[in-house]
Amino acid sequence: MNKLLKFFTSLFKKIYHFIDKIFVTPISRFIYNINERLKGKSYLNKLINRPKFLVYASLVLAIVMFFLIDSKVINLVENDAEVITNIPVTIKYNEQAYVVEGVPNTVDMVLTGRKSDIYLAKQLGEHEVILDLTDYQPSNMSHKVKLTYTKSVSSLSYKLNPTYVNVTIKDKVSTLSSVSYELLNLNKLNSKLSVESVELEKSEVVVKGSKESLEEIATVKALIDLNNPDLKDAGVFEIENIPLVAYDSKGKILPGIEIVPGTLNASIKLDTYSMTVPISVHTTGKLVTGKSISKILINNSESYSIEIFGDKESIGNIKNVPVTVNVANQGNNDSKSYTVSLSKPQGVKYMSTDMATINLSFADEKQKTIEIKPETVTPKNLSSGLVVNSTSNANIVVQVKGDQSVIDSIKPEDINAYIDLSKYGTGDYDVEVKIENNDPRLSFVVNNNIGIKITNG
Repeated sequence: MNKLLKFFTSLFKKIYHFIDKIFVTPISRFIYNINERLKGKSYLNKLINRPKFLVYASLVLAIVMFFLIDSKVINLVENDAEVITNIPVTIKYNEQAYVVEGVPNTVDMVLTGRKSDIYLAKQLGEHEVILDLTDYQPSNMSHKVKLTYTKSVSSLSYKLNPTYVNVTIKDKVSTLSSVSYELLNLNKLNSKLSVESVELEKSEVVVKGSKESLEEIATVKALIDLNNPDLKDAGVFEIENIPLVAYDSKGKILPGIEIVPGTLNASIKLDTYSMTVPISVHTTGKLVTGKSISKILINNSESYSIEIFGDKESIGNIKNVPVTVNVANQGNNDSKSYTVSLSKPQGVKYMSTDMATINLSFADEKQKTIEIKPETVTPKNLSSGLVVNSTSNANIVVQVKGDQSVIDSIKPEDINAYIDLSKYGTGDYDVEVKIENNDPRLSFVVNNNIGIKITNG
């Protein structure tokens, strides 16, 4: 409103100065000159010298100028053009019976006319583009229909882009569809919280549209936005007016589908679930020959655990949080300290800490030999329908290397030996035995293979 007031104030000032400059001042001078020449002629002299004569004359001229400008005989402001974008299209048709396809949501328009009129039209902002389909009937053929603009300022001319649209009108049909839910902005939820359950007030909704569009519906979902300030603690919450959308088989939202009701309410239960798991240290690189890791401290503790949070199903099988340090060319020094960042295992939303200090102590490498029985070797990755049996009678000889105090504590039952049978079919084989090692203080060398026989089960 202030802009509009300033515009009209500026416009009237320009009109006043224009009239004063073009008419009042020249006419006043003209009358003054006549007065000088008519001195002695009493009638004209008296008329010109009357105090209100010039005021009345100026008023008459102003009125004349107003009608000249209003009728566009005189243009105080030059013509101009303005592009107005994204004007919504309003469709007039029987919404209960028909579906209309091919109508753009918005159009652009070029307004042409006086700058003052364009400015006024922009300030009013009452731009309405109408597609009138009241006289059209459903058909398999498309109709070319002209869009019309309801002028807010009648003196302006306009051009729409597009001017015509090709639309298809179809009969509206309806059917029932099951409805599920989708959680939006899950990363905005308090990282210690998890969605325990969601209950929608309805399991089915009515979907309306053309027969062809209804056949494309793969699923209807209620979009539950978790970026909600109310969802900050564990508990049960009622969420209202959840929008519904229809998706096709490729996960794209289908336009032109009417869903009844358009929104649903839901009850959502938030809970917090956590586990305490140890940090597991792994190494990369090779120590100096003849050296081994004798001790591992995590934050000055030999057994350090952290608390992890997430969905119960997601973190239920997590045994530890792994971290890897590079020990290449280490061992000549007594110890080495590392400050490491902890990465969240898949499914973990929050950890009680994301940093740790790992301190490794080094000592001379020693070794001892341990024998394990063939039947303790675990077969892995055997194809379905096959059976494996050991044909070896001799024990498997394993050399264990590490600090003396560490290897002294290792017993045969502590060694997890296995064979990988992913590339084997039926037959007799001599297979390499491998050791599953999760302790960076130790290394293992197997001195012999194991004989096996694979048969159909």
